Formats: sequence, structure tokens, C-alpha cells
Amino acid sequence: MLEGAVGSRYAGALFEIAERDGIIDKLEQELDIIRDIVTGSRDLQKVMYYSQVNPDEKKDILKGIFKDQISGLTFNFLFLLIDRQRESFLDSIISTFKELAYKARNTEQVQVTSAVKLNENEKAELEKSLGKLTGKKVQSSYSVDPLLIGGVMVRIGDRIIDGSVRNKLSSLREFLRQTS
Repeated sequence: MLEGAVGSRYAGALFEIAERDGIIDKLEQELDIIRDIVTGSRDLQKVMYYSQVNPDEKKDILKGIFKDQISGLTFNFLFLLIDRQRESFLDSIISTFKELAYKARNTEQVQVTSAVKLNENEKAELEKSLGKLTGKKVQSSYSVDPLLIGGVMVRIGDRIIDGSVRNKLSSLREFLRQTS
């Protein structure tokens, strides 16, 4: 509960500044860089999220890592989180910021999982259909899960559309079990 509230408050404030200054895309890219580097390093996570590490040391470490990759605004935002002991909410803040950015662009983020890798034509057709379904532009990420057997499973926000063969077989099995 607290994580969502903190994430919303800080992400909302950062988003207002980004929107005012016309730098939503730039800030989103910088936040992606931060998330990728922090989640990719257990040592950095320990430093960032351990309250016994001096805040000035945390700031110096971040300056060294991100010196040529993020803007002064983003540094100031990270330093504010550190000063207010909110750095443990960074992932939630970034996720909320990205949601606000998608909403501002009238874009829906969609995760598509298929049994086999989709070709570009299949991706284009799927995105076109999903765009009609959502009434928004679609930004898709793709993954492959052979356990689906065939078909696709689509996650749009908190909704899941399961058109996989595995799901259909499971439904058929349940139907046969109930009728016998």
C-alpha cells in the first residue's frame, strides 16, 4: 500500500515537471537506464537499499555510474529520494512514471507470449488488432514460451487474453471432466 502511494506521489511530481518541460521521452529513457543498471547489479542494490550506507556515499556512487547517462534533473530526483530515504521505492516510482507516460501518449503497453517466435507480419497484424481492441496505440513486447503449444497469450494491463492451445486443451479437459 505504502509503496503504491509513494510511487504515485513521486512519479506524479516528476511527470508534471517532464510534461511541463517537454522531456517525457527523455526522462523515461533515463529512468529505464537506471532501472536496468540497478536491477542488473546486486552490489548496487545493496548500496542503494541499505539504510546504513551514508547518503553522500550513495550519491557519489550514482554520480560515478550515471555521470554521462542521465540529466541533472534526474540526478536531483535520485538525490531527493536518497535524502528522504525513499530510494527503496525507485522501482515503483519508475513503473508509475512509465504508466503516466503511456497514458499521456494514448498508448497501451502489451506483453505478448507465443509458442513460437512471431514474424514481423504476424506482429503487425496482432498489433493492429490489439490497437482496435484497446482504442489506443500499442507498444508490444514479445516473448516465447513453448509450453503454450500454439497460439498466443496477451497481457494488457491487468487483463489477460489467453488464446493458447494449452489453455484450450485445459478448458476441454475440464469440460470433459464435468460431463463424465
